[in-house]
Amino acid sequence: MLLNMSLMAQIVQPKREFRGAWIQAINGQFKGKTPAQMQLMLTEQLNALQEAGINAIIFQVRPEADALYESSFEPWSRYLTGTQGLAPNPVWDPMAWMIEECHKRCMEFHAWINPYRAKAQASAPTSSNHITNQHPEWFLPYNNQLFFNPALPECREYIRLVVTDIVTRYDVDALHMDDYFYPYPANGQEFPDQAYFESMGAGFSTIGDWRRHNVNLLIEDIHKLVRTLKPWVKFGISPFGIYRNQKSDPLGSDTNGLQNYDDLYADILLWARNGWIDYNIPQIYWHVGHPAADYGKLVDWWAKNSENRPLYIGQSILNTVQNTDPGNPNQHQLPLKMKLQRQYQTIQGSCQWYTQNIVDNVGNYSELLKQVYHKYPAIPPVSLFMDDKAPKKVRKLAVIATSDGPVLMWTAPKAKTEMDKAAQYVVYRFANGEEIDLYDPWHIVSITRNEYYNLPATHEPGKWTYVVTALDRLHNESKPAKKKIKF
Repeated sequence: MLLNMSLMAQIVQPKREFRGAWIQAINGQFKGKTPAQMQLMLTEQLNALQEAGINAIIFQVRPEADALYESSFEPWSRYLTGTQGLAPNPVWDPMAWMIEECHKRCMEFHAWINPYRAKAQASAPTSSNHITNQHPEWFLPYNNQLFFNPALPECREYIRLVVTDIVTRYDVDALHMDDYFYPYPANGQEFPDQAYFESMGAGFSTIGDWRRHNVNLLIEDIHKLVRTLKPWVKFGISPFGIYRNQKSDPLGSDTNGLQNYDDLYADILLWARNGWIDYNIPQIYWHVGHPAADYGKLVDWWAKNSENRPLYIGQSILNTVQNTDPGNPNQHQLPLKMKLQRQYQTIQGSCQWYTQNIVDNVGNYSELLKQVYHKYPAIPPVSLFMDDKAPKKVRKLAVIATSDGPVLMWTAPKAKTEMDKAAQYVVYRFANGEEIDLYDPWHIVSITRNEYYNLPATHEPGKWTYVVTALDRLHNESKPAKKKIKF
């Protein structure tokens, strides 16, 4: 699928945009691979994502009270080695490796955990140190799975320990939870917590209100914990795409499907309104024109209900390429979805489900991102409610002659705290006499963690102005430092 040049010229290219992608483990893509094989696979995925303009990776590190990292609390994941508790051979730490690889590519790393799921299959064997064997009284069976009981303070405290371990020991940019809170309802089955409600639910008129309260306690607690441990680390959620239907709440969306509030007991709007989450990525995995959950209606609803927290749209690549644009049956829905998404100021980006579809360029999706929608680099949005102070400007900007050619070099700005430090740099280029416009991403030639930029060996002749700015951990941008260069 190709877009004509006149249409491409009309496409907005934002300088700041969240461009994320999920890399999952629970689909078994890593199972049984040697460390070298898994690293090769992840390198291929990261390279493809980088080429497609992705600037944030959401990597699943805790599928079922287990770990794709070296944990003193939870066993190695069976989704890594095939057997829970069996360490990779040779031993390596996938999360530590991924953080290093993401940061080399100037991508954010979001550690994705599932808070409540303890066994995705009730019959799956567990290692002796799995928490279900340590404290079987904490867990409830449902629909052939096993879940932490959200009502128990002991469960919340244990999840706190896991989060503390991840955030303190690893240089993560965010902690991420997806759409699994209370389990998705199964036909004819009731979640077995009625006795707990009767003994613990005083003050709540319905079991639904009590369940939402239980999840609220966890979300508020984890947000406060993360902010205390490392104030630059974000805490984000990617909920199911429908908050409530209008038939349940007049303020809900014009949809007819499962609901976060009523079925998963996840009150996303309350969390955003109270400042308990730092970003929201609703999974709007349907197409424009879907009879029960229309993509356009849902994007509009979430855009109007962002509650002053960063809002990104969770995109299903397969759904997008398998459905045609109602107004243009010759193309799939990516152009239409991107147009809808980018017309709202409250929507600051999107996240792609899932990574392998980009690697495989399903429906020419990756090429369209590269050539059109992510044609120019983008810096992730700022989170001014977390930090609104930019780093100081870079120092000693100069061109140095080397055996490999001229290099633009600078020194990091001085900083008193971790929040003030420069984490990355943006390099812009302007032709002689051209206005220095740092809002136009077309001028960005590099986003780097290095304190240098190799000038092109075959640079166009003439006078040029190079501009370098510093970004802190939360992407606040410094004032520019400028250097005029003649080639």
